[in-house]
Amino acid sequence: MGKTLFDKIWDAHVVQNVEDGPTQLYIDRLYAHEVTSPQAFDTLRDKNIKVFRPDHVVAMPDHNTPSDQQERIDDPVGRKQVETLKANCEEFGIKHFAMGTKDNGIIHVVGPEKALSLPGMTIVCGDSHTSTHGAVGAIAMGIGTSEVAQVLASQCILQSKPKTMRINIEGTLPEGTTAKDVALYIMAQMTTSGATGYAVEYAGSAVRNMSMEGRLTLSNLSIEMGSRAGLIAPDETTFAYLKGREYAPKGEDWDKAVEEWKKLYSDPDAAFDKEVTYRAEDIAPRITYGTNPGAGIAIDECIPTLDEIPEADRSQFLSMLEYMQFEPGQKLEGVPVDYCFLGACTNGRIEDFRAFASVVKGKKKADSVVAWLVPGSWLVRQQIIDEGIDKILEEAGFELRLPSCSSCLAMNPDKVPAGKLSISTSNRNFVGRQGPGARTILASPLVVAASAITGVVTDPRKM
Repeated sequence: MGKTLFDKIWDAHVVQNVEDGPTQLYIDRLYAHEVTSPQAFDTLRDKNIKVFRPDHVVAMPDHNTPSDQQERIDDPVGRKQVETLKANCEEFGIKHFAMGTKDNGIIHVVGPEKALSLPGMTIVCGDSHTSTHGAVGAIAMGIGTSEVAQVLASQCILQSKPKTMRINIEGTLPEGTTAKDVALYIMAQMTTSGATGYAVEYAGSAVRNMSMEGRLTLSNLSIEMGSRAGLIAPDETTFAYLKGREYAPKGEDWDKAVEEWKKLYSDPDAAFDKEVTYRAEDIAPRITYGTNPGAGIAIDECIPTLDEIPEADRSQFLSMLEYMQFEPGQKLEGVPVDYCFLGACTNGRIEDFRAFASVVKGKKKADSVVAWLVPGSWLVRQQIIDEGIDKILEEAGFELRLPSCSSCLAMNPDKVPAGKLSISTSNRNFVGRQGPGARTILASPLVVAASAITGVVTDPRKM
C-alpha cells in the first residue's frame, strides 16, 4: 500500500519509536517568539545545556509588537518578553529578527516568505498557528513550552503520530469566495473539533488552483478544527513561490531540491483514516456569528434559529449569541461594525492587501469605522508601497500600519474596546480575543474591505 504525504515526511524524520510510547521525531526548523520561549531557555540554563543546533532555530517577536510605532513597548510585561527573547538569542547564538528591522514580522508570515520553511521539513513553534507552514508541503505543528525546550536541547521531539485525514475541495470557487471562506466553511461543516487527532491534507482542484497565499491561509486555520497539522502537497505553485527567496537553495542545489520535493505527494493507493469531499461551488463569502470559528454562516444567510440547533447544544448557542448581542434567526448583513482589521498570520500577506485595495479603490472609508491595516511582515509592507497599494488605501481614508500580530489578540495596543463589534481577517473570535469584552466577526479581506466602506456587514459581491 502507498503512503500519504504526511507518512512520507513523518517516516523520514523518525529517530526511534519508543515501545508503548511516542515517536522521537527529528525537527528541521524551530521557530521561537517572545511569549512561549522564555521558560524553555530557562530550562536549558537550569540544566546547563546548550542549544544543540542553533542554526536550525529562528526567533522573532511579534505578539507584543505595536503597529503604530516600534520605538518602544509601553506595557512592562510585553517589553520584558521582547527584551528577554533578544537576550536569550544572544546568549545561545540563535538567529534573531528584532522588532523594527527589515527581517521582522509575524513569525508565520516571515518563515515561508524567506523560504525558511521548505517542502519535506518538520517544523515546530510554541504557537498553535504553526500549521500555516504546512502549506509548503511540510509537517508543521504547534508545541508546548516544555517541548520547545526538548527541541532546543536535542533538535528532536517526543510525539505521538496522529491519524490522517484528506479534505478534498473539488470544483471552481465562485467569484468573491476566498481561501478564508473555504476554511470557515470546512469548520462550520466539521465543527471546531471535527479534525481532533488528525493531520489534515488539503487536496482537490480548488486547492491546486489556490495561490500560495491562499494555501497559507487554509493551512493556518487547520488548528481551529482541532487538527494537529494541515499540509498541502508541493507543486509548481509552491516551487515558483519559493524560488529565489532569501533562504531557498540556489543553483544546482535548487534543482536537486525540487527533484526531491516532486516526490512529496500522497500515493494513489494511499489510505487515509478519514476522507471528506466538498464542492467549491457551494462555498460563498462567509462570516461568523458566535465565539468560535466554526459558528459561521454564508454572509447572505441568517443565524440559525433555536429549532435548528440540537437540544444539547442550545445552552452554548444562546450563550454565544448573548455575548455577541445577536439573536437566533437574525440576518447580519447590514449590522453596524465599529472596527475593521486586515492582517494577522491568517490574512496579512500581499495578496490580502491587493484584495482589500481592489474593493476600496475609488471609495471612502466610513467615518464610523476604526480600521487597522497591518502587514504581516516588513517585506509585505514594502511590496504594498512598491505596488502603489498604500496610495490607494490612503486616498480611501485608510492608514497603513507597521508589521505586528496587532488586533489578532489582545497582547499589544491594538485592542478593541468592550462591547464594540470588530469584523476581522484574523483566526479566532473567542471571548475577549481582541480585547476584554470585544465582539469579533471573522471574515475574508474582501468582506472586511466592503464593510469598512459601508460601515455595516457587507457582501462584497454587492458593492
